[in-house]
Amino acid sequence: MKKLTIGLISILLLLTSCAPKIGEEEDELMPNEEEPTGQPSIVPTYKLSDEDYRVILPYRTSEARGVITNQLANRLDIDEMEEGLMRHSKEYFDPNKVYFEEGQYLTDETVYTWIDELNPVVEKGSEVEEYRENPRYLSHILEQNFLKRNDDNTVDLVGLSIGLALKSQYRFQTEVGGPYFYEDIKQADMLKKGQEIAQKVLERIRGMEGLADVPVMFAIYREEEVGSAVPGNFVAKTYVQDGDLSIDEWEAVKEDYILFPSSEAEKKYFDDAQIVKTFGIDIAEFFPNYVGYIGEGFYVNEELQKLTIEVPIEFKGKGEVIGFSQYTYGLVKDKFPNKYDIEIKISSSDKLEGLIYRESGEENPTVHIFD
Repeated sequence: MKKLTIGLISILLLLTSCAPKIGEEEDELMPNEEEPTGQPSIVPTYKLSDEDYRVILPYRTSEARGVITNQLANRLDIDEMEEGLMRHSKEYFDPNKVYFEEGQYLTDETVYTWIDELNPVVEKGSEVEEYRENPRYLSHILEQNFLKRNDDNTVDLVGLSIGLALKSQYRFQTEVGGPYFYEDIKQADMLKKGQEIAQKVLERIRGMEGLADVPVMFAIYREEEVGSAVPGNFVAKTYVQDGDLSIDEWEAVKEDYILFPSSEAEKKYFDDAQIVKTFGIDIAEFFPNYVGYIGEGFYVNEELQKLTIEVPIEFKGKGEVIGFSQYTYGLVKDKFPNKYDIEIKISSSDKLEGLIYRESGEENPTVHIFD
């Protein structure tokens, strides 16, 4: 065990020595017409990786801050919609050339108003069938901005990303205090409606000051049902050139979040499901306090990109945490192919005890045990 521990410490030290010192140096940008404070903005020289966007400081929050938490019922959907929209934006707005900023054009009032206007209107007290035939597809409109630095140290808006969250299940009441009804929405119907909404949003955006000639990326997000253990996913995206007033074509996005264990995992990704299943069996054989695991797989074009497994267990001491982490480290090396990122979270009832992770292509996992 001492040999293994020394090896793990060496890996951690190597990673620490290579990591950029975020915020150690900063480039100064002069204010532009968009700056409400009149103060110079700064952009940190370093970022977490080449794939990440740098942000302009002082950090400005969205004009529609907080709306997403009111519109999406599942916290997992909130995180995935925000992070996923940024991920898809990288195809059109290069993180090495532009900077990220939360949306500054769509206010909370604008978002709420557009959501109401772009959804069907059903009179209160209508029959159940009227609601079923006119579901409120659209839940949220998320804006993200991308800025480019000019030679004179000013910055200009060079891109806009708009995420449209649409429901997979419509929940409604016919009267206040009455029972809830649930209606599943087919993906094809949701996608058609989402494309129609995107065109209307584009027309409204083009009429806003400063946005007539800005390129816009649209992405349609399909929410999961309320209470789902995994988030929904993006299903389509498109890019509108600067000045264009119409959307021509959409690109299908084939992403999927899968829960392990589940019948869906067994049906869609049997081999991966079996690997995760035997991982749980092996742990249960040697650790009596083990109660199970919850896994989540992120797939793109039916290929696993990242596997996250949380293993809750009751520990009686730090030695047991170290032993469990050591054993799990070996399972990761022996059982899981290094074709995708993997992250194992080891938790007790009140905190995260340990983290084991390995990036795609790497041979050895990295381990961190928390105090």
